[in-house]
Amino acid sequence: MAPDSAISTGSAVRTALSADADAADHGQPVRLAVLAMVGTTVYDGGLMDRAMSRTLVEQGVPAGSARFEDMLHYARQRSGISRMTVFAELFDDPQAAASANRGFELNCDELIADTGVRAVPGAEDTIGWLRDAGIKVCLATGFGRHTQNMVLESLGWMGVADLSLCPADAGRGRPFPDMVLTAVLALDIDDVRKVAVVGHSAADIHCGLRAGASVAAGVLTGSHSEAALRGAGATDVVPSIKDFPALLERRASRL
Repeated sequence: MAPDSAISTGSAVRTALSADADAADHGQPVRLAVLAMVGTTVYDGGLMDRAMSRTLVEQGVPAGSARFEDMLHYARQRSGISRMTVFAELFDDPQAAASANRGFELNCDELIADTGVRAVPGAEDTIGWLRDAGIKVCLATGFGRHTQNMVLESLGWMGVADLSLCPADAGRGRPFPDMVLTAVLALDIDDVRKVAVVGHSAADIHCGLRAGASVAAGVLTGSHSEAALRGAGATDVVPSIKDFPALLERRASRL
């Protein structure tokens, strides 16, 4: 359980995986924005934490115990990464991990149905701005498809983006590049340098860099600090998703 190790190696990832993009022509316009959901475009009000706490108890981990607190902290630090991957790291037994993942999804669905979620202020305006500017939008998550749909339905966002993806749609979740590359193929983007990835976690940044995106931007509305995001290799860090259009405008002015 060493999530900080993934963050601390971010500079190496940045150097090794984005050197070509840094050296290449910066005149590539952004034509696809892959936006993370919970923590970036969506506030869950602690819902995912509550779902995780319930799930750990259901799996026989006593609430309040040292093991419980360590697992909960680890899950928070692994924000952005497929929950199935996280449970596989938390539980040695593959069957226990699969059971925990199923229970977590059910707990998420129940809590979303009870309390709903809300958009990060400016998120919907940003999505509209991007699409008006001719930039396609993909909403990506580390949660399962049903949970993602529950979030989208709760917000009234079904159809608000050009595409929504979860790890099962792409093969692997973050920090692997699969979801970004799946979006590139599905939306007919002809150059990965025309992609911007925006997220609140080190895993989002790693995912964007590994895919070859020219922009891998962090936001400060989620679980990881500016230092962690920059340590992961973020090309930019902005306070919130509402500041992303201004970032793209500044970038365009330098072309």
